Amino acid sequence: MEKQTKKMIATTALLATGLTATSYALTYRLVKIAICRDGLKNMKNIGRTKNYLRGFKDKEEFLNTLLEKAVVLEERKTKRVHIRAKDGEHLVGHWYPCEKPQRIIIAMHGWRSTWSRDFGIIADFWHDNHCHILFAEQRGQNNSGGNYMCFGLKERYDCGDWVNWILKHTSSELPIYLAGASMGATTVLMASGLALPERVHGVMADCGFTSPQAIWEHVLRKNLHLSYRLRRRAVEHICNRHLQLHPGEYSTTEALRQTRLPVLFVHGSEDHFVPVEMTYENYKACATPKYLLIVPGADHGMSYYVNKGEYENITKRFWMEHDI
Repeated sequence: MEKQTKKMIATTALLATGLTATSYALTYRLVKIAICRDGLKNMKNIGRTKNYLRGFKDKEEFLNTLLEKAVVLEERKTKRVHIRAKDGEHLVGHWYPCEKPQRIIIAMHGWRSTWSRDFGIIADFWHDNHCHILFAEQRGQNNSGGNYMCFGLKERYDCGDWVNWILKHTSSELPIYLAGASMGATTVLMASGLALPERVHGVMADCGFTSPQAIWEHVLRKNLHLSYRLRRRAVEHICNRHLQLHPGEYSTTEALRQTRLPVLFVHGSEDHFVPVEMTYENYKACATPKYLLIVPGADHGMSYYVNKGEYENITKRFWMEHDI
């Protein structure tokens, strides 16, 4: 009897070890998809995988519009520029000047996206309304250096480096705005907590999340139907090993409690990737002048596409009140 009991205990321990190893392997794969430049390498149907993680429903017309506008923006006369981030990473941007400028926008794109894809749809509105634009390529993506995406934790400092590039290469005293979509929105919101130069007049954030930890928990639970609680320690261990960062070490809400900058928040009510509740949380935390546009029926990153009129009106009001 005692021998049989010991055998059962050993078998149970072996099964538990196997399940733990399997769970860690799955967690490692998911974190790699989230943060590694080559996380989707050798994966079939990459676009479908990204949309599955984002919880996208069928938005073929919208996605086709993004691609068409991206091509148009890439054909515009822009100048490729380069900087070294404070940690030595090589970063690439695209300078798109306008005639009779009134302000400058530094635009940060989202997760596994591109500058032209995320901003092609809105670039003409900005440009036609007298904005010089610096489209940054986020670290760990496309032409910028780095093997990892840090979901705003390191990218917020890149915003400061791009601001310094603007200060060095433009002679005017034009106001500067930080703008971002999705992970780019989180990046600029986190950057708002930094000691930025006085020429930075505001932040425009479209569908940003509150922290890496918060968005990963949401995607695992809602889109992948997996428990984050069971994987939290593994996620933290993997992030510490690769990024030397804890996924919950900083958040947009922390930044917004100490920022001096006014903020324009935009989000779609039907966002299946970043829940609109995260923008409500950001808005509540913000102690400076703040503006909020929630677009009914808009999924992730679709607010300008769904309600161009209201989006442009609130943006113009934001500029008018904070350019000076």
